[in-house]
Amino acid sequence: MDVVNQVKPFFAIFAFSTCGSYSGLLRVAVECKNRTESDLNIEVEFEYPFRLHQEYFDAPTCKDGVKRRVFLIGDYSSSAEFFVTIAVFAFLYSTATLCIYIFFFEKYKENNKGPLIDLGVTGVFAFMWLVSSAAWAKGLSDVKTATDPDKVITMIDACNEEENRCREVHDPVMSGLNTSVAFGFINLVLWVGNLWFVFKETGIIAPFMRAPPPQEKAAPDAYGQQGVYEPDPYASNQGGYQPEYSQQGYNQVRQAEYGQQGAPTSFSNQM
Repeated sequence: MDVVNQVKPFFAIFAFSTCGSYSGLLRVAVECKNRTESDLNIEVEFEYPFRLHQEYFDAPTCKDGVKRRVFLIGDYSSSAEFFVTIAVFAFLYSTATLCIYIFFFEKYKENNKGPLIDLGVTGVFAFMWLVSSAAWAKGLSDVKTATDPDKVITMIDACNEEENRCREVHDPVMSGLNTSVAFGFINLVLWVGNLWFVFKETGIIAPFMRAPPPQEKAAPDAYGQQGVYEPDPYASNQGGYQPEYSQQGYNQVRQAEYGQQGAPTSFSNQM
């Protein structure tokens, strides 16, 4: 069991929790020419699944104390819900496979059906993480644009009149949603990387990873075969030709040498 399978459930939890539990708040201020009609703390709340066209707030019209209801623009629930759904199902599946690896690994390996099914499902989830993370990244960009206080101010009729002043008071905090997108792509990397480990469990590449059988060395053929060295029978005679003396010949040579050595001595005695 590899480390990737152990951490996948946790990263899936981080992905859907940071997105599914989000709620944001922005504040704008409308300062009318008649100060008594101003509203300097208008709160605009929104949350998952980001059906912004259902979120509204009451803004002053700066005319006789009348207020007008203003709705935000956009429905980004499809990309957000798709992302959270993939994260939840990925958490459930990775938790189930983790339990199988721990308690039923032998049953999992039986007939090689378990690894093959796991390989197919893992490939599908890797693709879904790619699609859902990319879709949610685009949806989050649209949510940021739709909830930008400067854009919200333009939807208030009183802010389009020169005698009134409108300004933003508080921007929505989007760090949690940015984190959810980051966890989405981290899960993509984890599931793509896990494809290799699951693929090895299938045993498909096992025959190709066996070492080749050792080759037997060919015995040398007769003399003269190319590449075969045969020692020279005359190479052992380092000193060239050496005559073979018999014992009798050796004694004759010794006597001759002795006679030559004794001759000068006898000549000196005669002198």
